[in-house]
Amino acid sequence: MAGFRPDSRPPAADKFGRMTTTKVGIQLHPQGASLDDLRAAARQADAMGADSIWVWDHFYPLYGDPDAAHFECYTTLAALAVETEHATLGALVTCNSYRNPNLLADMARTIDHLSGGRFVLGLGSGWFERDYDEYGYEFGTAIERLRKMERDLPIIKERLGRLNPGPVGDLPILIGGGGRKVTLRIVAEEADAWNTFGSPDEFAEVNAVLDDWCAKVGRDPGAIERTVAIDPGAADRVPEYAAAGADHVILMQGPPYPLDALQIALDARG
Repeated sequence: MAGFRPDSRPPAADKFGRMTTTKVGIQLHPQGASLDDLRAAARQADAMGADSIWVWDHFYPLYGDPDAAHFECYTTLAALAVETEHATLGALVTCNSYRNPNLLADMARTIDHLSGGRFVLGLGSGWFERDYDEYGYEFGTAIERLRKMERDLPIIKERLGRLNPGPVGDLPILIGGGGRKVTLRIVAEEADAWNTFGSPDEFAEVNAVLDDWCAKVGRDPGAIERTVAIDPGAADRVPEYAAAGADHVILMQGPPYPLDALQIALDARG
């Protein structure tokens, strides 16, 4: 898949016959820590061989002290783009509501150049009401936010095609979420990659629903990279997630950013 760094280890065939290995990434939560700490963790994760490094797109902490230190997503990603050398980078996931779609495309393209073509545009419809209330965005309903994301995706893709210069490569779009009726249809129609959560069994169940949507819309299911975000305590379960159909397992790690679980996950993939 364009934009995703291939693993250097010998590949194996997945359920679609693709020769792949399970990728392992890490999401560094940009709360309750300094930017120096976050940057240092990203550099270390990159040096350890993480396939991907992510932050999230919120304005306030999602757990712990609600008023702890917190940093904005895209300016943070721009810094990480020049701090790292190998891992792909992105937001898991960008809130579609927070930026004009043309502007978002331009920001993604710019970070793609800063990183040498390693940027992934992770996108979701948004859910954290405090962000909306305190920054003046209209919250609306979940289905309204989904419809807006669906409306904006073609605009983002069109702008990416018109920018001069364009992205370094075919900048991939990842869509996050497990909604079976709408979100997974949008993934099947529009996305290069998809992220969700849950146990291996839960992941396998929702992954099968995405396969069904691919069949309905005429999309090759093997064209969509399957990622799952997991707690650090499940790092040794990477083989279970791979067996359930995951191409890419991402640890969700808060400050002070211990990377022991990342090493466990890297070792567990075989």
